[in-house]
Amino acid sequence: MNPFKELPKDSRIAYSNWKSIAVPSYDKNTTGPYTKTRVILMNGTEFESNWFLHHLNRHCLNNEIRRAAAEVRRQEQQQQKRIAALKPIDETILETTIGYEQLAVDLTAEMAKKEPNPIVKAQLDFALLEDFDHLYRYANLLDMEEGVHTERLVGGYTEITPGRPTISEHRHPNDDVRFYINSWQDSLITRLHTGIITAAEQQTMNYYMNLGSFYHSDLGRKLYTEIAMIEEQHVTGYGSLMDPACTLLECWVMHEYTECYLYWSCYQDESDERIKKIWLMHFEEELKHLKIASEILLKYEGRDWEQLFVGGAEFPSLLKLKENKEYIREVMKSVRQTGYKETTVNINELPDGSEFFKYQKQVNPTESQVASHLVIDKYIKKHGEDYRFENKPNVEKTLRERAVDNIELGRKKGA
Repeated sequence: MNPFKELPKDSRIAYSNWKSIAVPSYDKNTTGPYTKTRVILMNGTEFESNWFLHHLNRHCLNNEIRRAAAEVRRQEQQQQKRIAALKPIDETILETTIGYEQLAVDLTAEMAKKEPNPIVKAQLDFALLEDFDHLYRYANLLDMEEGVHTERLVGGYTEITPGRPTISEHRHPNDDVRFYINSWQDSLITRLHTGIITAAEQQTMNYYMNLGSFYHSDLGRKLYTEIAMIEEQHVTGYGSLMDPACTLLECWVMHEYTECYLYWSCYQDESDERIKKIWLMHFEEELKHLKIASEILLKYEGRDWEQLFVGGAEFPSLLKLKENKEYIREVMKSVRQTGYKETTVNINELPDGSEFFKYQKQVNPTESQVASHLVIDKYIKKHGEDYRFENKPNVEKTLRERAVDNIELGRKKGA
């Protein structure tokens, strides 16, 4: 499908009433895990769209463009509120967090498998192992404090086992900035991937930043604080991949195109018939937004949408969330990688005077104070071993020991 060929004749926006926005929530006990993750994904997509349009509003001299953006932004806000309403009241902060991490793991893996740009793929694989470890840490906290087993929440589709230890993810900011893509040379799927994953990780960062302080235990609050900092690193890494040479109007068109792509993907992939109708309704609304943005680009920059999609605007293979256990196991072979300037290297190859080691000493002067380690250590002391859900033993042999939390792998040379 080419969404530009599906554009509505009328680009006028019709706003929803309050009843239409306040849709019934899903049932947390019967709704499938990938329906829940699609809700999180599209909530983050709408958040990104709204904040991009606010950014446009603050850096644009033309009030006609700003009024057009305000009209679109108002409907994007209504879409976001409708999606947010799908989350049920009885789903706890930590249960929702499991959905965030399952999305991060399986979304990242799905993109990495299809990504043609080696720099983008490397960043996807690198951050994948960190979100994978976050899922493991939160799962132990969930069982310890709420008595809920995460394998039920993830439907058995995603394994619960250590990845790159969260304590090893604490890097100096300079080591999270990557090389950016070129929109005129890179494929459409690469452009989509960089925008989608940046928005998804940004949503996770914001959720942990804002909701973590409402968690009911001190240990949980500290874990959210720590992992929120890692998510900030991920947003830095992913955001730095995006082409900074694009104009704001080019970015606007690409934002709307991305939303069309995602809503159409969700519609095709959705198993819940009620929520499927929401994805279709939002897709049709996004077609209007795409038409408005395209008309603005043509009027004020004199360029047709075809000039932004020189290889064609047909949707590449649609995004489908599914099990990625074997791919993740393959990526686990690089668990000792750490950031170094614009790339990643094995921790054993990192120069001794690198900023990584200096930063580690600053933020982790006492390992026993690091929340991600404390959660596992406390769980082991209570149960004798950590909580896991594995189809096979962990790929990394040093992570198979269940009575001790490994906090040296990927952090100390020779570990």
